[in-house]
Amino acid sequence: MTKKLPIIAIVGRANVGKSSIFNSILDNKEAIVAREPGTTRDSVMAKASLNGYNFWLVDTAGLKDPEDDFEFTIQEQITQAIDSADIIWVIVEANVPITEEDRKVAKIALKSQKPITLVVNKSDQVNLKETFGFEKLGIKKIFYTSATQKTGIKELVDSLLKEIPKVTGKNNSDYLNVAIVGRPNVGKSKLFNSLLNKQLAIVSDRAGTTRDLNSKTIKYMSKDISLIDTAGIRRKGKIKAGVELFSVIRTLSAIERSDICLLVMDVNELNVQLDQKIAGMIKDAGKGLILVVSKWDSVINKDAYTRDALAPKISANFDFVPWAPLIFTSSLTGQNVAKIFDLILQINKNRQTKIATSTLNNWLKKAVLSHPPAGTGRYSPKLNYIVQEADNLTPAFKIFGSSTKHIHWSYKRYLETKLRQSFNFEGSPLQIWFIEKHVTHKHGKSPTKELA
Repeated sequence: MTKKLPIIAIVGRANVGKSSIFNSILDNKEAIVAREPGTTRDSVMAKASLNGYNFWLVDTAGLKDPEDDFEFTIQEQITQAIDSADIIWVIVEANVPITEEDRKVAKIALKSQKPITLVVNKSDQVNLKETFGFEKLGIKKIFYTSATQKTGIKELVDSLLKEIPKVTGKNNSDYLNVAIVGRPNVGKSKLFNSLLNKQLAIVSDRAGTTRDLNSKTIKYMSKDISLIDTAGIRRKGKIKAGVELFSVIRTLSAIERSDICLLVMDVNELNVQLDQKIAGMIKDAGKGLILVVSKWDSVINKDAYTRDALAPKISANFDFVPWAPLIFTSSLTGQNVAKIFDLILQINKNRQTKIATSTLNNWLKKAVLSHPPAGTGRYSPKLNYIVQEADNLTPAFKIFGSSTKHIHWSYKRYLETKLRQSFNFEGSPLQIWFIEKHVTHKHGKSPTKELA
């Protein structure tokens, strides 16, 4: 199993305070908080780090009756969140008797047989001795909170940290896991099947741990590669047959299961913000990334220069992941599909690159001499030495020095660029820590941890 951060899903009917709980945990305004029911229309997620424990926190839209297709997708989103999450928080209101919607959410959550906590929010508005018997929902672990008053939040978090493991960087899997992700109808499943057809020796069918994740393992160049397809749900009845529903949390689950992700984009629908959002999720998760432009066969009147003209425009939209290779493919004709395997193996090799400490420190000395770090105010940062993290799946480096918290963000970008110029890390983000020499560093706790 590869390194996987646990996913905590916050679910419940509309206007019970899910976004307030979400924000209280993160201590920022990642989600929209408003009085109107149903304000949060999409899953909102953030990668959190508390006391050395790292996890994804996902806020979901409120559960409502599926009056139309739009509301149905919201309800379906909650079901997907429960399917994909490792831990579930069901939120209810302390000052409102149990509703049928509360029972429905609790029932779906309990059916998953995953760790569940009932969070009775807005408890500051009632006498706890007169609450409405929330134990009747069947969830044994109950916490009473007030997101607005910040009461009960610490106890809730402490309980969470006891449930989730500290994730190490060690990879105990013999498989190289590759997730195929992207928006609906961009050709993910066609690419999945085309990749399988290029490699007829299928080692095994591996059932996904999340509903609608299709996984098959094949062998390429003596390496077992597990391909994970994230095709959308197809539902009969409420939604016309064949229409795919996009689920952010299902995609996040697939990303966390993977070592490398193929972000598939339709050549006829480029420059879509959602594609950029998914690429950002992959970067934040520390996974390898290949940008795959699909349906190249559908471009009419193209010539030898069409690709060269289009590639820079696509790259400009993904300038925050300039290290991700770009490939144009056609699942219909098979163009460049086989080349994806070579890219996968090369990126995997790059992510396993280990650099001798002496070599790294010679590199750091030259980089600092060429461009010394500038500080803020009267502080003059000094960088003394660098080491590479030994057990991190994502290439990671610790740079020790003095006044490091005053280093300008642009200098971090400079060092990343110089690292990439000197060593081959194409296809992978980098993690960089700046650490004060006198501070004992524990992996995952540094406030200056960044993905570059």
